[in-house]
Amino acid sequence: MTIKAITFDFWKTLYQDNRGETRHKIRMDAFVRHTGLSYDEVTAASRLVFQEFERVHKEEQVTLGPHDKVRLMMRELKTQVSEDAALELAEISATAIVVHPPDPVEGAVEAVKKTSEKFPIGIISDTATSPGRCLRQLLERDGILNLFGTLTFSDEVGVAKPQAPMFELTAQNLGVEPEEMLHIGDLEYTDILGIQRAGGKAGLFAGYNDVYLEETKADYVFRSWAEFLVFLKGLP
Repeated sequence: MTIKAITFDFWKTLYQDNRGETRHKIRMDAFVRHTGLSYDEVTAASRLVFQEFERVHKEEQVTLGPHDKVRLMMRELKTQVSEDAALELAEISATAIVVHPPDPVEGAVEAVKKTSEKFPIGIISDTATSPGRCLRQLLERDGILNLFGTLTFSDEVGVAKPQAPMFELTAQNLGVEPEEMLHIGDLEYTDILGIQRAGGKAGLFAGYNDVYLEETKADYVFRSWAEFLVFLKGLP
C-alpha cells in the first residue's frame, strides 16, 4: 500500500540521549533536599525505581511518569514528604529536560522539515520521567513543533508502544489508515513490532542506536537522516 503519512519516534531517533547525567543530578539533589537523606541513598533508590520503570514498560506496556517516580522513590527510601513537596519533586523531575535539553540527532530537524513538505507527519513516542508536555517544548525550541499534524505520547494515551492505540490514534489524527503509515524508530520491540502489527511499514533508524541493525525485521533501514532523505525523494 502507498505511504501516505510518516511518523517518527522521539528518543534516539529525532533526539539524542545526552545530558542525562546533568538531569539526573538535578533530580537527585531535589530528593536529597526534601528528604534529608544522602546523595548515595537517593541514587541507590533511583536505580531500583529505574528498573521498575523498565519492567512496567516491557511487561505491562505502559509508561510510568514523574509522579510515579516520587511515589516509588518514597517507597524505596522508606520515608514520606508532604504533598506539596511531592508535587515539587515531580515537577522538578519532569522539567529537568527543559532546563538541560537534549540535542537533535544530526540531520533530524532537516529530515522533519523535508518530510513535512511531502507528507502529513506525526510523532509516536513513549515517555517516562519527561512527559509529553515537556517534549513539546523541545520541539518548539527547535522550530518544528507546528510541522507535526499530531503528537502521540504514551503518558497521554495511557498505553505504550507496541500497543495498537499508539499507532491507530496517530493514523486517525493524520487522516490515514495505519496501513498507510511509515513509522521510523530505533527500537525493534516497540517501534518496528508496533507499526507492523498495525499493518504499516517500519523504518529502523540506526544512526544513533544500532543495536538492532543486524537482526531487524524492519521494511527499511536508515543509517543516517541523509540516507533517509535520499529514500524520501524516491517516494511518490
